[in-house]
Amino acid sequence: MNILVIDTATEACSAALSYQGQVLAKFEVCPQQHSQRLLPMVDELLAEAGITLKNLELLGFGRGPGSFTGVRIATGMIQGLALGSELPVVPVSTLAAMAQQAYIEYGVEQVIAAIDARMDEVYMGKYSLVDGTMQLVGDEAVLPPEQALSGMVDIRQWAGVGTAWGTYESLNPDGQVRGLSDILYPSAQFMLPLATRAAADGAAVSVDHIEPVYLRDKVTWKKLPGRE
Repeated sequence: MNILVIDTATEACSAALSYQGQVLAKFEVCPQQHSQRLLPMVDELLAEAGITLKNLELLGFGRGPGSFTGVRIATGMIQGLALGSELPVVPVSTLAAMAQQAYIEYGVEQVIAAIDARMDEVYMGKYSLVDGTMQLVGDEAVLPPEQALSGMVDIRQWAGVGTAWGTYESLNPDGQVRGLSDILYPSAQFMLPLATRAAADGAAVSVDHIEPVYLRDKVTWKKLPGRE
């Protein structure tokens, strides 16, 4: 499938293109520069492939969880691209992208993805391999790190990816989860197979139905005086 995917949900900014079996990708860790870097990345990928958006069949984006600002940037950008091209869009979990990278690069089939959510909490999701792509087990959640592994059995069979493992010792106090320290942020390149699978399952939506996932969007409002 010919598809373009973008992501800005964390400190990393990335874009990836799959066109006629060729995969091209851009990835940078560039905090607070996402809005300046994302569109040039997209333009560079399209130029390298010698195509325009009209040659594609699908768009995808990292829908979160992640920073509010970062998730909004990708959401706004994909809305603009989708409106201009009239292409359908697939939202992709940023946590699932890291799990997919762990499978592709390390062959790991059970992954706990956890990124720092600030305020002494983590965004976390557990993923297992199903027909070549990592699928969510249970629900994505935002919770204190010391509660993240509560109730899990056979914990040593899981690998951990994301920034939270190096940030919070209480997330993995006994060292039972093997951390893959080089997979800290989601990358659009590893969203490509997830987006393709989701589209095949009927998850593609029109631009009017694009929705980001914050997991904790009400907390910020509660921190403001007079807000509930």
